[in-house]
Amino acid sequence: MRLLFLYILSAFVYLYAGLSAINMLPDAQKNIYQNIKILDQKRLSYSKISGVTFAELSDLAYDKKTKILYMLSDKGSLFAFEADFSSTIDKLVPLFGVKLRNKRGKRFKKWKRDSEGMTLDGRGHLVISFEGKAKIAWFHKNSKHAGNLIRKYKLPKILKKTNNYRSQNKSLEALAWHKKYGLLTATEWPLKKYHKKRQTIYALSGKQWHFTAEPEARSAVVAMEVMDDGNILILERSYTGVFSPFIITLKKVYINRCNQGICQSKVLLKMNSHKGWKVDNFEGLAKVGKNRYVMISDDNENFFQKTLLIYFEVIDG
Repeated sequence: MRLLFLYILSAFVYLYAGLSAINMLPDAQKNIYQNIKILDQKRLSYSKISGVTFAELSDLAYDKKTKILYMLSDKGSLFAFEADFSSTIDKLVPLFGVKLRNKRGKRFKKWKRDSEGMTLDGRGHLVISFEGKAKIAWFHKNSKHAGNLIRKYKLPKILKKTNNYRSQNKSLEALAWHKKYGLLTATEWPLKKYHKKRQTIYALSGKQWHFTAEPEARSAVVAMEVMDDGNILILERSYTGVFSPFIITLKKVYINRCNQGICQSKVLLKMNSHKGWKVDNFEGLAKVGKNRYVMISDDNENFFQKTLLIYFEVIDG
């Protein structure tokens, strides 16, 4: 009987694994909301890829040349998918999963593996940012050493000291590459020295751009990407408890329109779970084409949450 149960369970897991269509929109007949057009929506259901647990995804990065979509887990794991995008998600096939390791090929200590942000730089290098012990580093992405650290980057002085952050778990959450300014990063919550609604984008050169966080309680920056015009697409999340609305905001920060230290911003879409949106814990963002992006949710390795991949276009942004 036990063997029969295991067989049925394994068959169910096999059939369930992969991609399935979902609909998180408040109106199934509508796909344009504010300045965002939803192009495709998928649920990713994989227990493991290459023996590595597929869960708690925190960011994305897309290599347009190789058509590989990299997915990062905040448990210190990296996944690669063959991915193609047109008017929909045409292809999404897992290639491999690896655990992030140091230069010697050893797994990072638990408090050093909280990988949160990820991007590809101008030379195609895969760069990852970490919370906990804050750092930004370049990793192998395709060779037999995929997931191994190559070198760390020097952080601006203000980001080096752990005591400057509101907590170790609220540090280098987001990462992006800008053609003019290089690597950009942002903390989940503002540093202690700033007002709790004064958010900042940091270039590793030391340059800073400040903007105002959304008015919802505990609104946090969880991802960012550079847009076609050089401004910044920000993903913010607000969650205060099971009885309060879960709010996800996509906003544009105009780093070329700053006055008295604060850059202008525009909300492109606000998704509120109390207004019909079936949102989850969105944490990752990647640009995959002109004005087109994907965002992914962190399932917290929780049965009641899902890994959702949403493909969308910014219109009139």
